[in-house]
Amino acid sequence: MNALISGSLAYDTIMVFPERFRDHILPEKVHMLNVSFLVPELRREFGGCAGNIAYNLRLLGGQGRPLGTVGEDFEPYRRWLDHCGIDQQDLLTVPGTYTAQAYITTDLDDNQITAFHPGAMNHAHDNPVRPAADIGLGVVAPNGRQGMLDHARQFAEAGIPFLFDPGQGLPMFNGGDLMAFIDQATWVAVNEYEAALLEERTGHSLERLAGRVAALIVTRGAQGSLIHTKGAVLEIPAARPDAVRDPTGCGDAYRAGLIFGLQRGLDWALTGRVASLMGAIKVAHPGTQNHRFERAEFEARFREAFGMALA
Repeated sequence: MNALISGSLAYDTIMVFPERFRDHILPEKVHMLNVSFLVPELRREFGGCAGNIAYNLRLLGGQGRPLGTVGEDFEPYRRWLDHCGIDQQDLLTVPGTYTAQAYITTDLDDNQITAFHPGAMNHAHDNPVRPAADIGLGVVAPNGRQGMLDHARQFAEAGIPFLFDPGQGLPMFNGGDLMAFIDQATWVAVNEYEAALLEERTGHSLERLAGRVAALIVTRGAQGSLIHTKGAVLEIPAARPDAVRDPTGCGDAYRAGLIFGLQRGLDWALTGRVASLMGAIKVAHPGTQNHRFERAEFEARFREAFGMALA
């Protein structure tokens, strides 16, 4: 069963400022701010939710195709996806645009200044869901606003169960929009902050929202995650990472674990633990697509982390 993963594909340009922003920004002068930071460390990473989820799902041995829009500068990323064996038939190149790009500068206190250019992502609605015999489930992850709305409706109309993962895109939608997403979705995944915002915008408790889907998953970082399903709440422990180097992309790695469990028909206790371990492996590496492992290594780490075998 293949997963069609609607979401962004982006370049992340990550710069490290080896000092502290606070020593260079004068509070009394913020109304006339004009600063420049020397960044001797820079790297360019492949990212975006659809790309990250597809990459992590491939590591697990699952099948997933990103559904998104990219710009004329996508060729290096395309070669990387080829190298990883990720099917690109559902990507649309938008002429005259750049692929979405994030420019992130981090200081010694892990404060960040980020500029984001959506580029081709704004045209996500021009690349609709095309149902195919091999597509068994979908994902609606952060993307262009209209693209997220359209793809959710198209999955529902095609009878394709999908995971709604609003992520950073959640603030773009009002309560009515979010209820429509939830009523069309089969599963919903959010972090703690997004869960609180979801309750505020919809006017419904998590328990009530969970009753409208097969499962509602809330990630809590180092405190693990909660899976609301069938009137019960499963507590999923966090796996301990080898190191904490970069949290960027951990949520996408976790979502890939959820999709893998759904594809393999695993119960939620196992599925949540696969997702938890994926997040832990990712956080130990910089960037979003630089970690890798063999299946036997993953199974050994799973047994070590949770004291049980991965079925």
